[in-house]
Amino acid sequence: MGNCFGSTNKSAAEIAPSELMKPAPVVKLYGHPDSFATSHVRLALSYKPVTLQFVPSDAQENPTIMYRNDVVTGSVEEILRYLDSKFPDPPVAAAGSVWGWCGEKTPAVVWVVMLQHRSMSWHLERMEKWAEDMEARGGNARGDPSMGSPRMEVKKFAKSYSQLQQVLLEHAQMEEKVMFQILESADRGLCKSANEDHARDLPIMNGIKEEIKIIGVMNAGSPDYQEALARLLSRLKKLKENCKQHFEEEERELLPLMEATDLNKVQHEKVLQQSLDAMRETHSHLFRFFMEGLCPQDGMHYFGLIKRYCDNVRASLMLHMMVDQ
Repeated sequence: MGNCFGSTNKSAAEIAPSELMKPAPVVKLYGHPDSFATSHVRLALSYKPVTLQFVPSDAQENPTIMYRNDVVTGSVEEILRYLDSKFPDPPVAAAGSVWGWCGEKTPAVVWVVMLQHRSMSWHLERMEKWAEDMEARGGNARGDPSMGSPRMEVKKFAKSYSQLQQVLLEHAQMEEKVMFQILESADRGLCKSANEDHARDLPIMNGIKEEIKIIGVMNAGSPDYQEALARLLSRLKKLKENCKQHFEEEERELLPLMEATDLNKVQHEKVLQQSLDAMRETHSHLFRFFMEGLCPQDGMHYFGLIKRYCDNVRASLMLHMMVDQ
């Protein structure tokens, strides 16, 4: 699950039959079902090549892991380090190093925005590669058998793009309504270029959606069908390039300024809460889709950041979206 950059996972063609038949090791997790700590460990285990047996326990203050003869109880960080020692790929514990100019004092909302950039960039790259593959086939040959017929594949493509578009729109609205308001109060006109970028990309996003609709009703393999696929790919490339430039400019010029605002810790926490409220769909039924754009360590980091500011109901919903599907 997820965008496992640097993973050593093998393709199906590289896996020997003996490896396919080898059962996954069983790890038991005991913990309170509504505990944030338990939720965090369950998410970590969903990334690991193991079979999880979750045993809800009201008596457990801290989650407990049982693997073979080992029994590990402690903080989330201690348990994640243990899991990484036993199942190194993919790693889930915090990397421990700073990310560019970010460090321990960086406001949580800045980390959240940058991780959102990573997820959206990955999904944009994925959609572009998918469109390239469809254009290369031109409707004359099927790709991945799980996609079905060309028309079925276009429907799946449309659904995936619709999910990505919603995340992109919510992210932009969150920045405009929450973060940019704070920065504008400190320096009027500071976010003008970023707002203009959002307005510039909206017609491109809508154009991609309309192009997908047109392709969905055309005869696969026809010259018009191939031309429409080429237009779709061109629009996606443009959107990806625009977003890449926009994200880089924000991370270089705007986000570092959040540390220079006069907000105290409580106010920064309120900003993050408002940001999550502005992205309700991303953090409800689209949460699994969003998290697939993050490598395990980034996904764990993101969940760890936002769960501090979510109520139990919302955190439980997000967790179930990740581990119960």
